[in-house]
Amino acid sequence: MIRNARSIRTGPARRRPADSSPTGRHTPEEPSGRPRRSEPTTSRSEPPHIIHTPLIRTLRTRLTTPPVRFTARCRAPHRPSPEPRGTLLERHPRARRQRRPRPPGTPRSARRVGPPATRPHLPAGAPARRHGRPPRRPPRAPRPVRRRPGRRRGEPAPLLGTRDRPARARHGHPPHPAPRQRHRPAHPGPPLVPDRLAPLRATPPGRRPRHRPTVDAVTLAALLTRETTTGRRGTTDRAGTSTGHAEDSSGHTVAWATPDDGDLVARVADSVRRTVTFIADRRARPADCPDRFLAAEQALLLGHPLHPTPKSREGLTESEARLYSPELRGSFPLHWIAVASSLLVTDSAWTERGRPVPAPHLMERLAGTALPLPHGCAAALPLHPWQAREIGHREETAALLDAGLLRDLGPLGAPWHPTSSVRTVHRTGAPAMFKLSLGLRITNSRRENLRKELHRGVEVHRLLRTGLAKQWQAAHPGFDIVRDPAWLGVDGLDGRPVPGLDVMIRHNPFTPADDVSCVAGLVTPRPLDIPAASGRPRPCRSRLAQVVSRLAERTGRPVGAVSAEWFLRYLEQVVRPVLWLDGEAGIALEAHQQNTLLVLDADGWPAGGRYRDNQGYYFRESRRADLDSRLPGIGEHSDTFVSDEVTDERFAYYLGINNVLGLIGAFGSQRLADERLLLAAFRRFLTDAATGPARLRSPLPGRLLDSPVLRCKANLLTRLHGLDELVGPVDVQSVYVTIANPLHSAPPPS
Repeated sequence: MIRNARSIRTGPARRRPADSSPTGRHTPEEPSGRPRRSEPTTSRSEPPHIIHTPLIRTLRTRLTTPPVRFTARCRAPHRPSPEPRGTLLERHPRARRQRRPRPPGTPRSARRVGPPATRPHLPAGAPARRHGRPPRRPPRAPRPVRRRPGRRRGEPAPLLGTRDRPARARHGHPPHPAPRQRHRPAHPGPPLVPDRLAPLRATPPGRRPRHRPTVDAVTLAALLTRETTTGRRGTTDRAGTSTGHAEDSSGHTVAWATPDDGDLVARVADSVRRTVTFIADRRARPADCPDRFLAAEQALLLGHPLHPTPKSREGLTESEARLYSPELRGSFPLHWIAVASSLLVTDSAWTERGRPVPAPHLMERLAGTALPLPHGCAAALPLHPWQAREIGHREETAALLDAGLLRDLGPLGAPWHPTSSVRTVHRTGAPAMFKLSLGLRITNSRRENLRKELHRGVEVHRLLRTGLAKQWQAAHPGFDIVRDPAWLGVDGLDGRPVPGLDVMIRHNPFTPADDVSCVAGLVTPRPLDIPAASGRPRPCRSRLAQVVSRLAERTGRPVGAVSAEWFLRYLEQVVRPVLWLDGEAGIALEAHQQNTLLVLDADGWPAGGRYRDNQGYYFRESRRADLDSRLPGIGEHSDTFVSDEVTDERFAYYLGINNVLGLIGAFGSQRLADERLLLAAFRRFLTDAATGPARLRSPLPGRLLDSPVLRCKANLLTRLHGLDELVGPVDVQSVYVTIANPLHSAPPPS
């Protein structure tokens, strides 16, 4: 790693012999008598162990620049620097030497820059500067650091030596002679503060370095963006725009969307600003609403713990954010448009008492008020107010409005509340929710419904009604899928879907008294509804910590023991049913923490679960025949069949890493249980699911147990590459990296 920049010394200048060459190099003769050819002074070959990255090259260039000093009181005229600009390292970080006392008779304007030993000694007859002082020779560049003899091969060597331990030659051989540098022009102005030029170094856990301010998220995003775009490999399209590439799971190279180099910085700033607002508002109003499901949906204040921009919503004004943010408990009436019968497209598998209910009839009942349908219009569609304003600027939608095929009815009905996904709205007592199209970029994607996702929701509902749901409920009666049985959309005059107008009708199986919460909201800390100490903010604690602590007080057991039992019940009530569906039907669910709903009993123990999301279904290609026999024609319009290789990769990430390992991390970070103990419990659960008497047919338990590495979704790289997870083939929608499997390599608890 890089040593302290203030301890760098360029070394004293050596005496140059009178017969030396103008460049300062000796020219010894070769055995043939011909003088050896001098090396260029501007560059030389680097040792093979030096790592070349944009950041390392910048550091080595800056740190080997001679220090800037003035030998007279008058400043030299400013001249442009020959070195590259644009970095923070604009001055040599060497600390300023202490001024020595001026000898008697020395003019005040001729100051000594260093100790006498560092001043060069010129041969007799050399010209001298005014005041009788010889001209200074610029110091030599530091020698390259080489690997110490005791260092293991492959271990990175420090780039620069220090005062106490200078850079040494490799295996005792003398280093390459450093080329002499030509005198560089002085830069006017004071040098930068040395603390800002200090190297990055690791801090022990629980300790904070003194006099070292922490870097804020926006600055870190800017540095990461700059480093990534500097080293990005890609091509250039015909328009001259740089494009990059990614690899799918089979190793094929595919093109990803053109990234915006400043996009990450802006979105990180937006996310941080909104998170601060959410926490401040919740501290001022900590009380939850009486609807327990809605209160849980409004509890996700911090968002995804491993996402760079979990709360970014670019395009929302402050007044709009107050209405449309679930974290601020916003609510708003829906904006309605009437659709001509020639453009309306619907599908419905919703039944009541065995009879199908068309989607337009459902929409009229859910509106809560009489919809004034103009003549020639077959149904009315609800829109998010932000989306209603947005589509008015789209050329295709504006043409339909001008032609009278779409009629703007304005905001109507009672207010609806946004849930944790922002675009899905809920109203207490309503039998269904609306999953609206919303063009805002939330996390990695613009959240507009795609037609294949609408088909997928209805298709899964019909598949479960073929008898699969009864088999599933017989084995695991506490788990089910929140159904999306109906939808409405608009087709253009050319017969293609008009984006931004499709809406999904989602069944609402919960009453206001049901204690149900998404796992992400359950583990998120939030301000407590208790009086705060004088002058201090309200303490923050997650609902998970509250539930476990209450159970420990009620049972008189240690918090760690209660946490372990709670975790084991979660595995049985949530994870095992998901594995059953994969093994028996070949359907893998994208069950990450926000899509997984946990039902708690009156005491707070896990009693069941639900899965929601019409986007996150993976039908295994190897089970196509079985699924087609259950529902003929399945997958023709939904594009849901995925290769087993991709299914295994995504299933292991969403259920294994994001859901279960994320829950273990929450227990550990909130000091509720030892993570090693929970990892051992999870390992025993997987062993029983893979080889026990009640073993499951899903390949995931064996994969999590036996694989030394796992594929993990890299949200930061996905954001830097400008990928939209809802667009393109499923195997290249996001960036995945390889990580060590903690279930395979974690040591047992002591």
